[in-house]
Amino acid sequence: MQSKLVAINGPLRNSEYPIQGEIALGREEDNTIRLEDPWVSAHHCTIAEQNGRYVLSDLESHAGTFVNGIPVKQRELKGGDEVAVGNSLFLFQAESPVRSAINEVQMDEEEAPNAQAIELHPEELVNLAPEVLAALPATERMGRNLKALLRISRAIGSLRDEESLPWQLLGMIFDVIPAERGAILLLEEDSRELRAQVAWDRIAGPDHPVHVSQAVVRRVIEERVPLLDRGGQGEEKRRRGFLCVPMVSKERVMGIIYLESTGTSTGLTTDDLKLLAAIAGLGVIGIENARQFERLNTENQRLRAEVSLTHDMVGRSARMREVYAFVERVAASDSTVLIYGESGTGKELAARAIHKNSGRKDQAFVGLNCAALTESLLESELFGHEKGAFTSAVSLKKGYLEVAEGGTIFLDEIGELSPILQAKLLRVLQEREFVRVGGTKPIKIDVRFLAATNKDLQKEVREERFRADLYHRLNVISLTLPALRERPEDIPELAEHFAARYAKKCNRNVSGISAEALACLRQYDWPGNIRELENAMERAVVIGSSEKILAEDLPESLQESVEGGGACGPAKYHEAIRDLKKKMILGALEQGQGSITEAAKLLGVHANYLHRLMRNLELRPRMKKQTGGA
Repeated sequence: MQSKLVAINGPLRNSEYPIQGEIALGREEDNTIRLEDPWVSAHHCTIAEQNGRYVLSDLESHAGTFVNGIPVKQRELKGGDEVAVGNSLFLFQAESPVRSAINEVQMDEEEAPNAQAIELHPEELVNLAPEVLAALPATERMGRNLKALLRISRAIGSLRDEESLPWQLLGMIFDVIPAERGAILLLEEDSRELRAQVAWDRIAGPDHPVHVSQAVVRRVIEERVPLLDRGGQGEEKRRRGFLCVPMVSKERVMGIIYLESTGTSTGLTTDDLKLLAAIAGLGVIGIENARQFERLNTENQRLRAEVSLTHDMVGRSARMREVYAFVERVAASDSTVLIYGESGTGKELAARAIHKNSGRKDQAFVGLNCAALTESLLESELFGHEKGAFTSAVSLKKGYLEVAEGGTIFLDEIGELSPILQAKLLRVLQEREFVRVGGTKPIKIDVRFLAATNKDLQKEVREERFRADLYHRLNVISLTLPALRERPEDIPELAEHFAARYAKKCNRNVSGISAEALACLRQYDWPGNIRELENAMERAVVIGSSEKILAEDLPESLQESVEGGGACGPAKYHEAIRDLKKKMILGALEQGQGSITEAAKLLGVHANYLHRLMRNLELRPRMKKQTGGA
């Protein structure tokens, strides 16, 4: 199976794209995969095959490219990785490992044959210079040779893989030189040790070694001269004829090309030697380019690794870059991670990112909210139960711990666990085994534990509401996610992300967010964090009617909480609305003789809503001043 991208979400869903050499993803028509998505840059990212590896590179896209929930600049893809580009999600499927039909090179310790060393001058080589082509005889073989050189030249320009280049070179050599077998040996750059070798026996087929005289190789390397032995008929058997030419770059031998033929009808000639020497020169150029490309790629990866990551959780602030770096570091281990953060900061997203970049990514990720269930039900969900363990237990049920076997279990709001369940979970963390409800047999498990809480567990421990020993078991590695108000520079990007998501769901054309609405979003404190921002953008998309999200599309509570009101939109409109609300509330308070309950009844709203509205409009100080004066 060839490596490919399979679209599993987005407008190209269920489409498959084979990866041959390099593919590009982006919004422009010249991309291999074109995505008409406002969150996709004109040229967003590429995936290129490099030495059997598939490397994804983000092309400085404005929204970022994500692998398994981790935004990356450059990443080697593995089978099963999920690649997110804008609103599209692709699954990378790696090619099935297939053993290539190969021949090994066997170096023979035999005396050097009486081969003819030929010194070739540059003008004797077959080359593509126009003045040389004009002077060559127009024979059929010469035409074939020139076509081969042109084909090799084109191949050299497109290949960036040192491993595949010798194979292709050897195949093209066999097209123009009547050899039965051959080999290309490449040397290390700073020594005469073999770096790589490829061989091909066209007669015996794969799994038969190609014999090469060590003395011949040594002589070609040391003297830097091509050798020709035409072979011939011996007393008992035919003697092998061979060609061997050095691959020389800047007075340094990079390797040799060796060809061999046994039959007299396909004898090797001086013309073959000249052509092979010319091909060796082209091969040198290709190998040098491939090695330089690899050096540049390695340096590029090193430099990109030093550059901060972008992320699927959306945001490029310094605080979020720290989170991405943390996820990248801890994902590879099996250590327990405790994630702190206020409600709505994306703790489960961080946990999923850790799982997707771990060695357990192909296994289950199981999440359980400890605050959403009663104690008895939570115990049954976590550990499972045996048939008949209680009245409604009509059959055996596996718990979340068993379902997560081999993968990751995420315990959200772990600070809400009852003391009894805290003790049972502690045993699971210590012994890596548990017993189902109503059962007696311990069950061993292999899972990674991730937990999250919006509470201060150290304070809970001091006040004896949370077990100290369980806290220390969970707090092996800890991560604190920043509140949205601590990273205000990420608010515009998050808002645009949610606007695009819900515009697609509602089939609406939303081109962006107005400057007034952005100003309003930036000034708000966001006590509900990202979840509150997402809800606000969903509302704005649903009730809005223009191509841009306007300030008046945002929730009223958000507009009212922003000091001055004018920053959220057209100043006169919002100031007038704000003043009108103040007058109505103050009038109702006056009629109700300062009673908020009575004022709420007069206005036809709930007292709690009136409290919040007065706080947003900063009416409490004025009210106190009025009542105090009375």
